[in-house]
Amino acid sequence: MDTETYQTELSEIQQKHNTENFEQGLSEQEAAKRLAENGPNKIESHQTPKWKILLRQFNNMVIYVLIAAVVITLLMGEYSDAAIIAIVVIINTLIGYFQETSASNAVEKIKEMLSTDATIYRDGERTEVPAEEIVVGDSVFLEAGDNVPADLRIVVSDNLSIQESSLTGEANSVEKTEEAIPGDKVSLADQTNMAFASTAVTKGSGIGLVVATAEKTEIGKISTEVSSVEQRKTPLMKVIDRLGANVSYFILAAAVVIFVIGLMFQVYSLPVLAMAVVAVVVGTIPEGLPASTSVILAKGVSDMAKNQNTIIKTLPSVETLGSVDVIATDKTGTLTKNEMTVTDIVIDSNEYQVSGTGYAPVGEITQNDQPIEIDEKMQLFLEAGYFANDTRLLQEDGKWEINGEPTDGAFLSLYHKVFPIEDKSRFERVDILPFDSDFRYIGQLVEDEAKDRILFVKGSPDKIFKMAQKVDANFDIESWTRKVEEYSKNGKRVIAVAYRDVPDNETDVTHELINEGLTFLGLAAIIDPPRDEVIQALKEIRSAGVDVKMITGDSALTAKAIGEKLGLADEIHAITGLEWDALNDEERIIAADKNQVFARTTPGNKIEIIKALQKNNKVTAMTGDGVNDAPALKRADIGVAMGIKGTDVAKDSADMILTDDNFATISNAIREGRRIFDNIKKSILYLLPISFAEGLIIAFAILTRDDIPLHPTQLLWINMVSAITIQFALIFEPAEDGIMQRPPRKTGTKLMNRHDVFQVTYISFLMAIIGMIVDTWFTGMGVSPEVTSTTMVNVLIVGKIFYLFSIRTPKLALSKEMFVNKNAFIFIAIMMVLQVILTYVPFMQGIFHTSAIGTTEWLIALVGGIIVFAVAELDKLIRLGFNKKVSQ
Repeated sequence: MDTETYQTELSEIQQKHNTENFEQGLSEQEAAKRLAENGPNKIESHQTPKWKILLRQFNNMVIYVLIAAVVITLLMGEYSDAAIIAIVVIINTLIGYFQETSASNAVEKIKEMLSTDATIYRDGERTEVPAEEIVVGDSVFLEAGDNVPADLRIVVSDNLSIQESSLTGEANSVEKTEEAIPGDKVSLADQTNMAFASTAVTKGSGIGLVVATAEKTEIGKISTEVSSVEQRKTPLMKVIDRLGANVSYFILAAAVVIFVIGLMFQVYSLPVLAMAVVAVVVGTIPEGLPASTSVILAKGVSDMAKNQNTIIKTLPSVETLGSVDVIATDKTGTLTKNEMTVTDIVIDSNEYQVSGTGYAPVGEITQNDQPIEIDEKMQLFLEAGYFANDTRLLQEDGKWEINGEPTDGAFLSLYHKVFPIEDKSRFERVDILPFDSDFRYIGQLVEDEAKDRILFVKGSPDKIFKMAQKVDANFDIESWTRKVEEYSKNGKRVIAVAYRDVPDNETDVTHELINEGLTFLGLAAIIDPPRDEVIQALKEIRSAGVDVKMITGDSALTAKAIGEKLGLADEIHAITGLEWDALNDEERIIAADKNQVFARTTPGNKIEIIKALQKNNKVTAMTGDGVNDAPALKRADIGVAMGIKGTDVAKDSADMILTDDNFATISNAIREGRRIFDNIKKSILYLLPISFAEGLIIAFAILTRDDIPLHPTQLLWINMVSAITIQFALIFEPAEDGIMQRPPRKTGTKLMNRHDVFQVTYISFLMAIIGMIVDTWFTGMGVSPEVTSTTMVNVLIVGKIFYLFSIRTPKLALSKEMFVNKNAFIFIAIMMVLQVILTYVPFMQGIFHTSAIGTTEWLIALVGGIIVFAVAELDKLIRLGFNKKVSQ
């Protein structure tokens, strides 16, 4: 669409389209020609085929290694081993596939928002056609209730107002005019002579000339942006992918070295050596990592849906919130209620406060914190605001809503805070003069029970003040104007209210009647109130080291004032969308970090801000509820949509949906995300030592020319079945103390610090040594290989169980910390039952090459577990003592 369309004079548009009468419209022939050339007015969506998504899951180093192991075992004729390894490959692949395909297609929701039919002029006749058949140059007739079918330049406006909040973020309907907008470029919210596809006409009528269709419309650009946005991997997935790749490379390199050494020294025959190397690889690679991670994430998702009013659409997203550095949020409907509310009244020299927020008629009028008596002038003020009104207040499903303008709705709610809805008013409506953008006021003629007639008017203060001065020559316009400016600086919209008595035979409201003069009643200051829970939530979020940025279509003055009320930062800095557009890439990175408020932004600005924050290595969350938020929601590391007031497009673009529209839920989600990351890290630190121990045992056997003590299927049992079973215990671990007082993890930070690596190393060697001692001892005693390997499996499993108690908490395990997670004991019991089945059930013995063992063998496993626990706790005791000494 030509970006200068809104700057073009009407006469130029008429000349360009060779018409003096827009009601003539295009000819059917010309319209058909343009439709054939430019295509239909519809948005296309392109989804990635499911088979491609499935194939993508195999592009993983761990999967490559396991597939190679399957091939080798098949060639060696070890079909049961090959089948077990193949099942592991399939499980991990399906986990990744279902995670990736769970996201919905937001473009489909955008398509649903487009009008299905439109009223246009063709060959001088007004006719209704499918919206898909509209072409550039068509004249579209608009009236209240219509959805705008394409982007239009308004050429005729008769009190036309359009609700654009889902596109621009502007809470109030926008009054439309046909006048050109001269000067520099302006934002969408300020293009008052344009109508945009998918927005809704709330009042009046008009004609618009189609200037853009399909993907060239503003909503079409958003759909294109949504389709093209490349979703980044979550921080957790990056860490796990990097860890998996590094471990796989290390294991492959070690396997190659072991194979070459075995070949050179002719340790085994080639088939046996190949199977031995496969056992090293299968034993050392942590196959259970994807599954166990998914289990912890899935439990977190389930808990948040049940307890936190949060729907998580992709499993990794639940953890991402725990590492968020910045939350970029829409204002209207997210931080604020999107329900205009009268907060202050000024009558004469008296200022009053109004309690209660939103459209619910609950609250009272006070002065100096004391309820007031409603005197005659206050009653008249309330009645004037109530009757000079073209909006309805209604209750649906226990929720108060309006049908009409938000500003008018604020006056309806104000009136019913004093006068109950069931009470009958003393006035009856006679005639109304609807709000007109040229005059900026609305008038209503009423009569009382005595048939006396009064004209109530409310509107823009500058208009009402002039009328008031005609009645009262001493009316102090300057003083009242200063009062208006004072409220405006606090982000409030100010409406003036007035009235006049009219003759009993007056039946019509006219501009002439109003211009004769009005008696001024007072001012009402209105605000879209911050949500009650948001201020406290922002305190908690900031205490967790997370910055909050507010992105809105509102003016900079209003947005900054609301930012200060919310407590976005100790000092609020604001920038407008036009100022942002003038910056280069480097300046935008600095501006995104410095400013807390981004005002008069376009949908394009929002995604640019997200990208700038991400370029600064900030893990970024984006919250919003409108169509205009969709590209940014999809681009952000985690997109958070509102579930009640959020559009379907926003919800489908997001990773997470707040079902109660409660911003405070994000604070709880950050806490949960951090808890989940801690538990995943514990899970990984718990999983790696046992895998490495298995690899060390096999490698040692090869290098010492001994028989391989553990079979590949036994190694998979240890890595998959026991890992998943025992690690279920970690999903119930509570949050550690002070979890919301520590800063977010830095982007690119390694999962394991130096001590973590040291701990994984010494636990791996300790378990391997205990296992090799058992192997050497039993072999020397002539114990059968099956009993030996079964004992070793149980030694490793029991060692894992004891190590679990140590890894669960950074504090000493032999304390009350041991019992904070009672579910751990349940899962340990389940695992031991499975071990008994593995050891004694003939069917399992055949598959996993195990044999029944006696009390002595179980005691050996128990002693091995106690040794592992004692060493891990000794290390912890030394560290706690050192840290205490450093802090003193």
